[in-house]
Amino acid sequence: MLLRVLAALPFIGILLGVPFVNRVEPLVLGMPFVLAWIVMWVVLSAIIMAIVYRLDPTNRQVAFDGEEARP
Repeated sequence: MLLRVLAALPFIGILLGVPFVNRVEPLVLGMPFVLAWIVMWVVLSAIIMAIVYRLDPTNRQVAFDGEEARP
């Protein structure tokens, strides 16, 4: 359940969050706030997906089987 919630966070942040932060001011690193919001979520999406990959028990089992299969 936790993995599904984590995987849904980028969707919620980008698609559902943008209407609430749709303004130019304040500028963040020289970008309008809405653009900085989207860039932040693109970076967070990669981090969140890496966490989901690490926590997924299916990936852990495949890695274990792969190590055991080596001569």
